[in-house]
Amino acid sequence: MPDFKRKSPEEILQSIHALYKGRLKIIIGAIAGSGKTYHMLRDGQNLRSQGVDVAICAVSTRQRPETMEQLEGLERIPSIHWHHGDGSERKDLNLDAILARNPEVLLTDGLAHRNRQGAVHKTRLEDIRFLLEKGISVIATVNVYELQGITEMARKLIGIDVKETVPADTLELADEVILIDVTPEALLSRIEDGLLKNMPERSLFNRGNIGVLRELTLRLVAEGVNGTLLKYRNEQGYTGASGTAEHILVSAQYHWNGSIHIRRGQQIAQRLGGELSVVTFFNPNEKLGAEREEFRRSIQKLCKKIGATLHEIPIRSRREIPTLLVQLALEQHISRIVIGHSNQTKTQEIFKGSIVANMVKKMCNVDMFVVADRTVGGGERILPTKRKEPLQDPASPYRRLSEEQADRKIEEIKRGRFKVYIGAAPGVGKTYTMLREGNILRKKQIDVVIGLLETHGRQETQGQVGCLELVPRSITPYKGTQLEEMDTDAIIARNPEVVLVDELAHTNIPGSPNKKRYEDVIRLLNAGISVISTLNVQHLESLNDNVEQLTGVRVRETVPDSLLSLADEVELIDVTPKALQERMRSGRIYAREKVDQALGNFFKTGNLIALRELALREIADDVDERLESWERKSSLRGPWRREEVIFVAVTLSDNAERLIRRGFRIAYRLKAPWHVCYIPDGACTAAEEQERIEQIRRLTQRLGGHFDLGERVKPRLLDHELLIRANQRNCTQLILGQSRRSLPYRILFGSVIRRLLRKARHMDLLVVARFDQSAQVKKDEYI
Repeated sequence: MPDFKRKSPEEILQSIHALYKGRLKIIIGAIAGSGKTYHMLRDGQNLRSQGVDVAICAVSTRQRPETMEQLEGLERIPSIHWHHGDGSERKDLNLDAILARNPEVLLTDGLAHRNRQGAVHKTRLEDIRFLLEKGISVIATVNVYELQGITEMARKLIGIDVKETVPADTLELADEVILIDVTPEALLSRIEDGLLKNMPERSLFNRGNIGVLRELTLRLVAEGVNGTLLKYRNEQGYTGASGTAEHILVSAQYHWNGSIHIRRGQQIAQRLGGELSVVTFFNPNEKLGAEREEFRRSIQKLCKKIGATLHEIPIRSRREIPTLLVQLALEQHISRIVIGHSNQTKTQEIFKGSIVANMVKKMCNVDMFVVADRTVGGGERILPTKRKEPLQDPASPYRRLSEEQADRKIEEIKRGRFKVYIGAAPGVGKTYTMLREGNILRKKQIDVVIGLLETHGRQETQGQVGCLELVPRSITPYKGTQLEEMDTDAIIARNPEVVLVDELAHTNIPGSPNKKRYEDVIRLLNAGISVISTLNVQHLESLNDNVEQLTGVRVRETVPDSLLSLADEVELIDVTPKALQERMRSGRIYAREKVDQALGNFFKTGNLIALRELALREIADDVDERLESWERKSSLRGPWRREEVIFVAVTLSDNAERLIRRGFRIAYRLKAPWHVCYIPDGACTAAEEQERIEQIRRLTQRLGGHFDLGERVKPRLLDHELLIRANQRNCTQLILGQSRRSLPYRILFGSVIRRLLRKARHMDLLVVARFDQSAQVKKDEYI
């Protein structure tokens, strides 16, 4: 809602001052050699081509050919050279010379640099703040481990000792923060090619260490983007979870199990990379006994220890709790409420009311996770216990492989390498970067061809084609017209070492050998040809619902998440929403006649912020999975010491796909087997039912799950049948959708969820809330 309040004189002066202050852009990377300086200089060249006055000072190219090429035409302001006590040569900014030259934009390296003794300012950051006040904009670079707060974490995780740092809040000073992502494989390849010499952190350059620093960088930038997104949503008056980040709220009692539920919430938050909050309710008119007072102090102490935000809310009656919980969840952007099973009998629930059952009714866009009751038979099985690592057979390296094992190993050896560039939206530079890498490989005498390229008329992208060979597309007649597709057969016949394939999620025309382009890519890989490709994050199958929640757009073309697991490298191309919108307005993404429509729909600021955060978190999770597969103990999400089995119960409603995707994402993060079960209920005709069952089966199998089709039972026995099947599969977590049944149906047959809440106390229950786009809007409408 617009703010009609008149600005104070101070606010007016601050706004006028901001007009004349320079802008600060910080380019952050995981480690030296990731390409920060190259991208900073490239930004400078782009600005210079737009007529902006750009100069450089104290920039270190380290004689890297690609970086040095970007210096062409940029004016260099001489820096002040001096020698450090360790014998190394240092460069300070020459402030007098910079002020005398007075460029619009200054490019400089080393944000964490400390100046010589006797300099006007002690640090480069202070120099930069001084220049900003003088109206000179600055683009600077920094490594993630040079940020205080991250420095100590990096020291503990990988043993790096950092001497020069900047304050933890430095990124908050910037008008724009951009991440330069690089995979460990790409960085190690640069070292092998001799492109990274005389590196001060050379001892850090192993795959595991680079992976840890990379994940730290991705998560740090994602948190900053999340802050921007929450600010935007608050300004727009939105409530509830954004759909990009997890925020767990534990509802705890002053009781012996309160700390157990908080610890369980902490595990979930860590594993999902989310924040943790805790809420307790108390009646101020009732005095707490000695025991409950002790539990209260214990909960307060635990929350402080694990860094959880604690909300203590006064109530007059326990019947207020469901409404207050939902309201708090919307205000705090909670994605999941963690709560304990009700210990009341059926009769007590009728007269006193059940908090959990009432929550199921009131939930909207907030899921509810009901923690297993450890006092129920079998409950001990699902408590966190240290998983015993399987003993390795000392003779295993000497054992002969079976024929099947040998065939599988040979296939892996023959298969080509697979690299995917991923971005938050069209226009971030995925295709440009793919072509650039193709040209770099060509210079190394590697046989590279373009299998499929979509430039969308972008001149910068077309300019990167250079001398790369383009394999002609196949032409197929379709409904009276001629359509073009990638000619997979021709590429295999040409047999290059590497092929560049754009738009991985593309659907081929009907009648093609494969329905999807990613299936063509798999065929190329199996033929021994390496593939470099591009993908937007919204095309990942399991994120389909998140993207619709964020943007209101249902993406039709998707790829299974397993494709990222198949990739040897996944690299993010990061661009800020503002920069992307500027590219759009200048006609560098779509034709000018489409610009206004795009900016008013998919390219809205809120959408781009949310998709950027989604991409950052998705790649951070991918990095974490790879770290764990490399058997590193320092996974940032922490260990998961539970043997989990996920069981998803679905109906034939249009909500089934959403539950299946949710089940997959949970199982993937927990490294757990997962099952999808449908029990026929006679809600539709036999033909309709069979078609819908096949759709559900295909999606489950596409995402790597097991589909279980049960026998038809009476509606009142559905819960009994589900529980039998879940127990047969040693299920530890049962996932259900919030009921959409009509009131007459619930009166006649009762509620499956309510019956399971009573009967399935030995396992965790996740009730996935129905998504209501209208509930995303204004706070005053909710109130």
